[in-house]
Amino acid sequence: MQDKILFVVGNSRSGTTMMGRILGKHPDVYTFGELHFFGQLWAPTFSSTLGRQAAEELASQLLCIQREGYRTHGNPHRFLEAARTFLGTLPEFREQGGGEATPDALFSAFLHYEAFQHNKAVPCDQTPRNVFYIDEILRFYPQAKIINMIRDPRDVLLSQKRKWKRRFLGGTDMPIKETFRDWMNYHPITISHIWCTAVNAAEQFVQHERVISIYFEELLARPETTVLRVCEFVGITYTDSMLKVPQVGSSVAEDQPQQLGINPSRAHSWRSDTTKGELSSAEIYLNQTITAALMKKHNYSAVSVRPNIASLALHLLTFPMKLAGAFLFNLDRVKNIRETLKRRFRYSLR
Repeated sequence: MQDKILFVVGNSRSGTTMMGRILGKHPDVYTFGELHFFGQLWAPTFSSTLGRQAAEELASQLLCIQREGYRTHGNPHRFLEAARTFLGTLPEFREQGGGEATPDALFSAFLHYEAFQHNKAVPCDQTPRNVFYIDEILRFYPQAKIINMIRDPRDVLLSQKRKWKRRFLGGTDMPIKETFRDWMNYHPITISHIWCTAVNAAEQFVQHERVISIYFEELLARPETTVLRVCEFVGITYTDSMLKVPQVGSSVAEDQPQQLGINPSRAHSWRSDTTKGELSSAEIYLNQTITAALMKKHNYSAVSVRPNIASLALHLLTFPMKLAGAFLFNLDRVKNIRETLKRRFRYSLR
């Protein structure tokens, strides 16, 4: 298993966290939080070699995100000593005051270092946004395996609409800024287009031997069969303990960490009695219209819906404001805005 790295990717709220937790229950796998190395900490288009100081800064950022969480906005400088300790384990930086490494090599070393600290052999990064960097991952890491998660776009829409409520469903450490960011990020047009770009981004690798696509609904309906298939693909032995994951992180239901296992009711949440009406007819109409071709391709059946004209008009009128607000609120999450927009726009045209 030396040098093996797992990446769980896909559109946000598509089951990437659940798959990460399942893999993390394996005795050989250590699952990280969302690290957002690609795109936020490093833009692959502008590759360069890192000297010691730059390497320390990058390592301290990774350590801060991993130890305190991606959305808590911790102070990376508090982890400089830990970063220096990590760099001291690398041959490139063993000489006092010298050394250099490429960002991609440093990231791989960090993943394996942290996994080793937890007595695990295989690191697993579960950052959904890495779906836009599959090509780079496959090139930089020859031993990497990628699990791409796909979910009904209407369930994704509902989950994204309720995401700002995570602070009140168990995500008590969520800064209020993140709650407002989640609210600003939501718009049925934006979320629907992002779903399309994420699915399109993975589409070109559907036949690649190191990429597998898993439908969230399939995981919920047949968890043992689906996880066994993932284990065979990854090259690890399936264990029953992998299915005993805590039922937390949902945008639809309150966290129940004492409840272990896969909850099949998470599928088709947008149609369930408990959430019925949370997506308006206009939101469903917009979502199905924008995602129609890909929904059909992935066997998601559209429903007949007549949108409320007033609600539809309101969504169309507020779209520019919400789009601009989301752009401004997410500038701090992008290493190179031009490269990121170019990458997203490319996949939106497929």
